[in-house]
Amino acid sequence: MGYVFDFRDAEAYEKWAADERHASVIRLQTGLMLDMLRPARGESVLDIGCGTGLIMRVFMDRGLQVTGIDPSPYMLEVAEKQLGRRACLHRGVAEDLPFDDNAFNHAVLFTTLEFVNNPLQALEEACRVAKDRLFVGVLNRYALISLQRRLKGVFTDTIYNRARFFSVWELTAMLRGLLGNVPIEWKSVCHLPLSAGRLTQILDASRLARRTPFGAFVGVSAQLVPRFRTRPLELKYAPPKRGEAVAGSLPAGTLNAKNNAKHMRCHRGSPSL
Repeated sequence: MGYVFDFRDAEAYEKWAADERHASVIRLQTGLMLDMLRPARGESVLDIGCGTGLIMRVFMDRGLQVTGIDPSPYMLEVAEKQLGRRACLHRGVAEDLPFDDNAFNHAVLFTTLEFVNNPLQALEEACRVAKDRLFVGVLNRYALISLQRRLKGVFTDTIYNRARFFSVWELTAMLRGLLGNVPIEWKSVCHLPLSAGRLTQILDASRLARRTPFGAFVGVSAQLVPRFRTRPLELKYAPPKRGEAVAGSLPAGTLNAKNNAKHMRCHRGSPSL
């Protein structure tokens, strides 16, 4: 298990998401996710590391069947207050999902991979439980703001001290290793800080800018092939004792005796030459 958000983390994240200044960031990131995942109304989606339910609400507003899982009871408590009975919530870790193979149309890890203990295993589990598409959204290792966050963590204890940042190339390499030659695409947004104002929106709306690997938020999507988790079956078999006939077999020498008898009948019935 990786880092589990505590009560203070849940409270801080809820306040951050409620701040109107961050609304444009949330819209950019979730808009990129929807553009790359392309879910249809009525389909099912699993939000792995669902936190306070922010991403789940985006899917619910579009008529999807939503399930969320998170290791933090504090985050889930906030999500339950926000969503009520409209979503199914589970407590668990990304590396060992309590769902059947191909249980969902889509799976999403939205700024989750940074805080898990085993990122590769988390991706493998996500690919197992989803059958159509996977979306992974991460904080970009090579974005300028990521460098600022790491430098700030040298002097101040922040949540980013516990995060592992990824690049586009790392994510695509891990997915290729798991899925083989399947369609994979990536894009990035949030290239400039919020202080850039209108210029940020113009740049992030550009298709060319989204194809650069330096945006603060990177999204990677993959088209999945149905997968199954298998385990060997144990067959209980006791070999027969020496001299004991196996059920359904003929006693020793029976087949030879029958063949000899048949040969004798044929010999007696043949004409003399």
